[in-house]
Amino acid sequence: MTSETLWYANRATGAVCLVLFTVVVLLGIAVRLRARVPGLPRFGTMSLHRTLSLSATAFLALHIAAAIVDGYVDITFVDAVIPFVSDYRPRWLGLGTVALDLLLAVLFTSLLRARLGHRTWRAVHRLAYVSWPVALVHGIGIGTDTGADWMTWLTVACVATVTAAFAARLAHAARAARRTPAALLRAAEGARP
Repeated sequence: MTSETLWYANRATGAVCLVLFTVVVLLGIAVRLRARVPGLPRFGTMSLHRTLSLSATAFLALHIAAAIVDGYVDITFVDAVIPFVSDYRPRWLGLGTVALDLLLAVLFTSLLRARLGHRTWRAVHRLAYVSWPVALVHGIGIGTDTGADWMTWLTVACVATVTAAFAARLAHAARAARRTPAALLRAAEGARP
């Protein structure tokens, strides 16, 4: 495989990862809000979230492999898993490594969910909310297509949809917080004959 082919593969898989992980975050928020994807039952939304998470992870593995195998820049496996040690653009590559490490924590705890318990799994799973923007900044900082119109619009669309979904998630949490146990107790007492 030529260096040019690997370079295009790296660029393409990076863009695909942005889209897939954006959809994964949106589906994760939908699952948390108990929302449904039109045409799917509620459990279908969760199943789609899991399936796309694994697909996105596979594309991420291809993205990392293309970067390591490509001889044009010197990125090693160690550079891909230990943040900020690379000689090649250490800040931007390091952010990608941080995002990968957070994602791996989410992935492994999801695979071990039954053994860890729900609270531990949920606490670690929230790292996905950190991983996505860190990966986004990595792509903006190191991506060779960052200045291209199509990539700018793709990035803006991904940021806008995740921001809107996260705002809906925060609004839902605020509404739930207003329903305090005392307010629920008063409502239950008012409903008694």
